[in-house]
Amino acid sequence: MFHPAVILSPSGDGVAPGPDLQEWWTLDYMKWFGRRGRAGTIRRSDNPDQAHLREFAQTHQGVEGFVEPRTAVTDYTLLLVAIDGEWTRRRVPSVQWAHNFANKMGIPSYDAAVVGYPPRMREYNARQKRNGLS
Repeated sequence: MFHPAVILSPSGDGVAPGPDLQEWWTLDYMKWFGRRGRAGTIRRSDNPDQAHLREFAQTHQGVEGFVEPRTAVTDYTLLLVAIDGEWTRRRVPSVQWAHNFANKMGIPSYDAAVVGYPPRMREYNARQKRNGLS
């Protein structure tokens, strides 16, 4: 079986490491697998996340906040749901930050793990799917 990091020796009777191919293979491998965020690393909340939440809360009616707990793949998140069921979810620095944000914006906030999600959110998703928009 041919391996991309080796080439045939000049005599053709065996294999010898090929420095050019080895370098190419290592660089290509790093490009595809090694230069991304570390496995298991959770992306933290950043200013664009917070700005998006602020903009959503200011431009939609009847917004409520649902603070979601940290999971194995995401940090804490804040789900904002408008009165028509439209929603958005973004990472937040902490549970305390999410509740403080909601208080400053004048919207009620709840722990999603305790109260669950509002039915209007599922209804909104169903309407979007029916209309071919999601």
